[in-house]
Amino acid sequence: MKQSASTHAIDIAGLHRDLALFEVAPGTRIAVLNVLGDTELVEAAATALAERLKVVDYRVLVTAEAKSIPLIHALSVVTGKPYVVLRKNYKPYMGDALEAETLSITTGKPQTLFLDAKDRDLVSDAPIVLVDDVISSGSTLEAMRTIMDKAGATIAAQAAILTEGDRENWRDVIALGHLPIFTDA
Repeated sequence: MKQSASTHAIDIAGLHRDLALFEVAPGTRIAVLNVLGDTELVEAAATALAERLKVVDYRVLVTAEAKSIPLIHALSVVTGKPYVVLRKNYKPYMGDALEAETLSITTGKPQTLFLDAKDRDLVSDAPIVLVDDVISSGSTLEAMRTIMDKAGATIAAQAAILTEGDRENWRDVIALGHLPIFTDA
């Protein structure tokens, strides 16, 4: 992924950010939101998403490792709901973990997500909300859905700080904003 000198300005939950544009394929760039270390944005986004999730009946928040971990933690604090992080690496202590493969637009490589065996009871037969920082291609979201289906969870909603790409693909996602995909064409 190659960073360009240009940025994309966006307002999220009352805060302004200039997002760097990165080339993900020849002639195609995305604006990258990296919430790691941006406590102000994480807390504002969590508060705004919690407000929008008030109409949803759910018991658990679920996300994929890693950039959305601060968001889901802050969202858990605001909502009082527990959260589960689907891991990108299997560790022996995770026991009989469930897994699904994903291809993230930001890495360009296949990754596997794992649901730790200790978290299965928390999501089994529970209405859950899938949470991500940015939903772009939907691959990570699909892998999260696959694992939750295997675990017997019911997806009550999907939420993100931002969606990206074709807005029509994300009509059912609770989001605070939308990013275009930038092409040279």
